[in-house]
Amino acid sequence: MATLKELKQKINSVKNTQKTTRAMKLVSTAKLKRAEEAIFRSREYARKIDEVMQEISAKLASVKDSIDIRAFAKIEKIEKVDIIVITADKGLCGGFNIHTIKQTISLINELKEKKVKIRLKVIGKKAIEYFKFADIDMYEEIIGLSSAPDYAKAAEIIQKSYEDFVNEEIDNIITIHNGYVNKLTQQVYVKELLPISVDVSNSQDFLEVEPDNDYEVILEMLVKKYVEYSLYYALLDSLAAEHSARMQAMDAATNNAKEMVHQLTLEFNKARQEAVTKELIEIVTAIEAMKK
Repeated sequence: MATLKELKQKINSVKNTQKTTRAMKLVSTAKLKRAEEAIFRSREYARKIDEVMQEISAKLASVKDSIDIRAFAKIEKIEKVDIIVITADKGLCGGFNIHTIKQTISLINELKEKKVKIRLKVIGKKAIEYFKFADIDMYEEIIGLSSAPDYAKAAEIIQKSYEDFVNEEIDNIITIHNGYVNKLTQQVYVKELLPISVDVSNSQDFLEVEPDNDYEVILEMLVKKYVEYSLYYALLDSLAAEHSARMQAMDAATNNAKEMVHQLTLEFNKARQEAVTKELIEIVTAIEAMKK
């Protein structure tokens, strides 16, 4: 059984940990509020640009023989794919990172079974560390972006993949990230950015197509903007989810520390009571011995 001194040290140590986790929870809560504001401002635009691209794809499906834009083409055989995975640069956020990593590994294994070549672009220190440990090849490693999303940097990262797709060096671009649903929930999203395909029957038919000699240039500009913003939005979404997950993890850690302090205090009081009782017994025994 631990001594009173050891128990006192454990209690103080757990209390210090509790103070740290409580402080980290407060920091994450403040950061989450700012991240939520950013994601709410961007979410509607991201949703609308998705709708527009799908509507364009549906429109072009009816005139596909007259266009030559690979982003809207139906690629029969997928031979090479770019996977862009987003995780955090830091830990202490529960299963936030590992859920994304598991989904990525599952997709990699699925594509390998189909003999598809993979270029893995990894954003976030935690995933980079994991893939290095697991000896999984990475095509590109980016640190610092997931904790501070930047549109220009996101556009730069996606540019190479976009150009390779247009030049038929790759056949698909996929993003994977753990996104924000609400303060208590995160969800892993797997999105195929290119090619853009849609069921024509689901078309909302809110676009009017007019003849234009420069329609291919305009569509290419739209596609480029679409893939850039999609990656940027995924970064914002991931950051909000990260702060949400860390806030939950630190709250759980704080509550666990509180419970541990309670249990250790009970153990300390019991041990102290036993020590006092033992001393009293020794005193009484000594007095009785002296009487003899």
